[in-house]
Amino acid sequence: MSSEKKTFMERLRSASVKQWVKFSLVLLVILGFLVWSGAWWLLLLIPLALDIYITKYVPWDGWKKSTNPFLNWLAGWVDAIAFALVAVYIINLFFFQNYKIPSPSLEKTLKVGDFLFVSKMSYGPRCPMTPLSFPLAQHTLPILNVKSYLDCPQWEYKRLKGFGSVERNDIVVFNFPAGDTVALNVPNPDYYTLTRLYGRDVVWNHPREFGEVVARPVDRRENYVKRCVGLPGDSLKIVDGVVIVNGQQPKEIPGLQYNYFVEMSAPISNKLFEKMEVSVADRKLMNDFPRVDLSAWGYTPDQQGNWPYVYLLPLTKKALEMVKKATGFVSARGEVSPANDAFPYIQNGWTRDNYGPIWIPKRGATTQLSLENLPMYEQIIRNYERNELSVQNGKIIINGKEATSYTFKMDYYWMMGDNRHNSADSRAWGFVPEDHIVGKPLFIWLSLDEDKSFPSNIRWDRMFTRVHAD
Repeated sequence: MSSEKKTFMERLRSASVKQWVKFSLVLLVILGFLVWSGAWWLLLLIPLALDIYITKYVPWDGWKKSTNPFLNWLAGWVDAIAFALVAVYIINLFFFQNYKIPSPSLEKTLKVGDFLFVSKMSYGPRCPMTPLSFPLAQHTLPILNVKSYLDCPQWEYKRLKGFGSVERNDIVVFNFPAGDTVALNVPNPDYYTLTRLYGRDVVWNHPREFGEVVARPVDRRENYVKRCVGLPGDSLKIVDGVVIVNGQQPKEIPGLQYNYFVEMSAPISNKLFEKMEVSVADRKLMNDFPRVDLSAWGYTPDQQGNWPYVYLLPLTKKALEMVKKATGFVSARGEVSPANDAFPYIQNGWTRDNYGPIWIPKRGATTQLSLENLPMYEQIIRNYERNELSVQNGKIIINGKEATSYTFKMDYYWMMGDNRHNSADSRAWGFVPEDHIVGKPLFIWLSLDEDKSFPSNIRWDRMFTRVHAD
């Protein structure tokens, strides 16, 4: 009897043990994923799997019977590519992804050119929020330079169970909170910084310079990596560059570095720069900047009229001691951050080195609202938790009603870089919502030094080393 004339029960009875084993394994995966995610629509995959492996009403592998060798070859490749794309999509979405360190904000813990293996299971993977997207492309397809995702459908935030939660001092990969709106020609600095510097009308009315202004959903925003220094419910302040959490000073992170103005009577050698691990991009000699007036900074020329060499360098404690012992060293002083140039950018006198105190919002917690503290939480209330917010006649209005308090719907985190003066972090754009958390870097699988050429640019000593919180 031909397969076309077989009844359903006959198809079940005629299936081989191998077919049943394959179907059983797929069934276990579907049911396991269903229990884990709570997505009951996955039950629809069971009859599909049953037909693929057992009943075969649809000739899924009918191309294999073709006598045309080219068609056989083409269909085989299409089948393999489709399977690979689906597998990569699922793995990248729920289990792990690759991330490359693009900036020195976490030097020396993580270096520019480090490639990280990021675990999404560490904190629990998010269910897809924009499910129709091309694998491995965050928001733009390379070469084609078009969006890599469809705006519809948009699903609500849901996180599946993972191995744990974000802990203090964890290195965390997350979606850039200020990346909800982007001027495509100038992605850095972020849109909100651009509007603060130039005005909203300038950014929107000059597309040739700033590019089209677009909105991006949470999971399609740029990935950032920073250190979590503050957890939901924590009180935090920064005093002279030192982070104090809940009244206590945490153990200092090895490799923490700050910017110093280093005055030298002779240039710093490349050998010393390499020994101090200061990259070429970070070797800033202020004498080379024509608009810099060294006299305004308190530096003076010697009797022959020669100005000292003044560098602005990010240095660890160890590197600072090295340069102090170098031939020609004169002085070193820390960079001073300007006042009022930190989130939420109001006239409060805060700097990036002397900041707060602040309270980090926690899900279910309620805070009293006033016109004084509203700028700290305005972004959360309006953008992250999607409420209508306005101030009318000195009163705070949320969703059409006067509000004197607010109860938070999500947990929030305070993220900072270890390269404290060269890091755009929570001091620049505020809190990181829980729905922006992507995962935890586990190890470095490749590290390339941008200041060197192949093969000497491979940092063999960093490959397959763990990413430690401290």
